[in-house]
Amino acid sequence: MSQRVSKTWLLARLYEADIVIADCRFQLGKPDAGREAYEAGHIPRAVYLDLERDLSGPIEAHGGRHPLPDAQQLIERLRRAGIGRDSRVVAYDDQGGAMASRLWWLLRYLGHEQVYVMEEGYSAWAAAGFPVTTEQPVVIPSDFAGQPRPELLADVEAVRQASQSGAPTLIDSREPRRYAGLEEPIDRKAGHIPGARNFFWKQALDEQNRWLSEEELQAHFAGLEPEQEIIVYCGSGVTACPNVLALTEAGFRNVRLYAGSWSDWISYSENPIATGEE
Repeated sequence: MSQRVSKTWLLARLYEADIVIADCRFQLGKPDAGREAYEAGHIPRAVYLDLERDLSGPIEAHGGRHPLPDAQQLIERLRRAGIGRDSRVVAYDDQGGAMASRLWWLLRYLGHEQVYVMEEGYSAWAAAGFPVTTEQPVVIPSDFAGQPRPELLADVEAVRQASQSGAPTLIDSREPRRYAGLEEPIDRKAGHIPGARNFFWKQALDEQNRWLSEEELQAHFAGLEPEQEIIVYCGSGVTACPNVLALTEAGFRNVRLYAGSWSDWISYSENPIATGEE
């Protein structure tokens, strides 16, 4: 099955017992905006998972702006959200799938395969006249049990080796101007990891925030081979996740996430920085 589902697919299954819906709306720079949006209206039965409080760990000297959360703490949070071993999890946001894809990736990292991202997002759901509510569900803690899959992660040393040797292929998911070092609105240094290729994550979506078809995604990632090793990064490891999803949909099977991403890379003064086009 595809990694993404339509809003009509979710509507048809809204009250099936094994479905858990996760609202992942979040705005960078406005840490309370997502929770406030959830309280103002959300899809019935949805629980709220916050990018920084639930889906990230504490910021340290290294690890980037959104470090991965401690695995056991994340598992406990997922249990409290009602996500069980057999749950089908559908995540949504209003940011093109960026935040929902973070939960998608984290669950897969813990070995849970039945997780999907709802295309288009909450605004499209509400605009279609589908049911919304302000009621927060009563959640029964679940039996979720996860085991981290380190093969889905790349650390800074693996990225250094890839940068120097050209393999695995490095993909930078940020806007072209940030990749080129022409602007940097968030991090303290501009540019990209030497050798990285730029595939802006939003270019894997259409104007309605739906992922391109498998064939369109394969064309989008032209020049990459499905069997080659790929390491994906962005600014802090969040918007790299929709690119991982897009690559997965396009048939790539050897894709790792550099979770710390650019904000981790520049925390090491010895790491080189490239600007312009590769």
